[in-house]
Amino acid sequence: QVQVVESGGGLVQPGGSLRLSCAASGSTLDYYAIGWFRQAPGKEREEVSCFRSSDGSTDYADSVKGRFTISRDNAKNTVYLQMNSLKPEDTAVYYCATACAGNNPLASWGQGTQVTVSS
Repeated sequence: QVQVVESGGGLVQPGGSLRLSCAASGSTLDYYAIGWFRQAPGKEREEVSCFRSSDGSTDYADSVKGRFTISRDNAKNTVYLQMNSLKPEDTAVYYCATACAGNNPLASWGQGTQVTVSS
């Protein structure tokens, strides 16, 4: 079964950028969609973006459109989330999973990476 591990989180000032990585092992990502989700303290988890390996299509939450870009590196079996123009409200723990729907019971989840946007 595929396993995913996130990395790349950290502390950044408003307007800054970060690139999150979701590295997969155990299977090629050719067979999976990869979704990025986030959960801020006291809030429900929300879907941020999704990459579908079947056709290369992508989705973005309205709150991140135009600022975040999801992409995949086949050679590294990794999906990236490039986050630009970060805002304090982007502060959350970011997770990747092998599904675009957060309630998919078959999805594998990473442990999460903290993103903090603050001056």
